[in-house]
Amino acid sequence: MIIEGFIWLPDIVDKLESKHNVSIFEVESLFARKPVFRIIEKGRIIGENLYRALGQDQSGRYLAVFFIYKTTREALVISARDMSERERKYYAKRKK
Repeated sequence: MIIEGFIWLPDIVDKLESKHNVSIFEVESLFARKPVFRIIEKGRIIGENLYRALGQDQSGRYLAVFFIYKTTREALVISARDMSERERKYYAKRKK
């Protein structure tokens, strides 16, 4: 999957920072480090599905990022949070 850019909605950015303590920089650095992708749900628009990316940001923090992969190859970030234990195990298996 090729991500050529990000779409940031102000309400989402505020939620990420206040509720999950995750910054835009952390999310974008995760994508630069080749995360593990998984489709979560088919989108209403053909080719625009909801995905989860599991990976580490530049500082090594383990994050789960949920986004819609747009036909323009941009990621519309919906949410981001610390990985759960179950997600960390899944990530470790897939990352090998």
